[in-house]
Amino acid sequence: MLTTAALRRTKAAHEDSPDTAAAFGSLAGLSEGPERDRLREEVIEAWLPMAHRIASGFRDKGESIEDLRQVAAMGLVKAVNSYDPQRGRFEPYAVPTIRGELRRHFRDHMWDVHVPHRVQGLRNKVRLARQELAQQPGGSTEPDIGAIAARAALTEDEVREGLTAIDGFSALSLDAELLPVDGQGDNLVDSLGALDSAYDIVIDREAAKVGLEHLPERERSILYMRFFEDLTQSRIGARFGISQMHVSRLIHDSCMRVREEASCDCDCDCDCDCGEGG
Repeated sequence: MLTTAALRRTKAAHEDSPDTAAAFGSLAGLSEGPERDRLREEVIEAWLPMAHRIASGFRDKGESIEDLRQVAAMGLVKAVNSYDPQRGRFEPYAVPTIRGELRRHFRDHMWDVHVPHRVQGLRNKVRLARQELAQQPGGSTEPDIGAIAARAALTEDEVREGLTAIDGFSALSLDAELLPVDGQGDNLVDSLGALDSAYDIVIDREAAKVGLEHLPERERSILYMRFFEDLTQSRIGARFGISQMHVSRLIHDSCMRVREEASCDCDCDCDCDCGEGG
């Protein structure tokens, strides 16, 4: 087990940085087994306060501190498992490993809108450049794209991508209140448009167009009188000198033919029962 002396804090490091050099030396010389697992767990437990401290630095990014500590602990375990004492002290090796695990967590799990990793990197550079420019004496809270590009060593197009990605980290609730206009405020959902049913009509008309073109002139005229002029079947029959029952059969057969051609996926110019072209 680690002794009190083995866990003493060094003056050069943080207060939560234990002296585990001897323990890591022992780990390097042990083969897999219960003794190595026990010593490894003690080392992890000794460094856990440091991992929690690092996690606290990410607490204002929208994730609970409990979840952040779990992610940081995972990073610590990775660092302990892959650490080679010959590389030097453990802390300079573990800190970037733990921070990297936390950053990956935010990159992979905390974005409401999927954004490519390259664009996420642009977002971070743009955000940092904006902050630095705003903190300069006389700096603008909203620096222009050219100033941000010069500060971040990016092109203006890359800055625009980064600015767009800033809005992708967290989505705005549809219940969010908009700024009031003329003393009246609305929710975001109130500003969204509704589906236009006319689009379905356009699609249906285009789908039926081919079938209508293949109908004889009389049948096209009958359908037009019935569905566009709203004439009764009896009046249509009187115009063409045929019975109302005959008009009904022609309308039914014509509609069936148009419907079949509208649903046909073939490339032929057939009257369709498909399989035959021409």
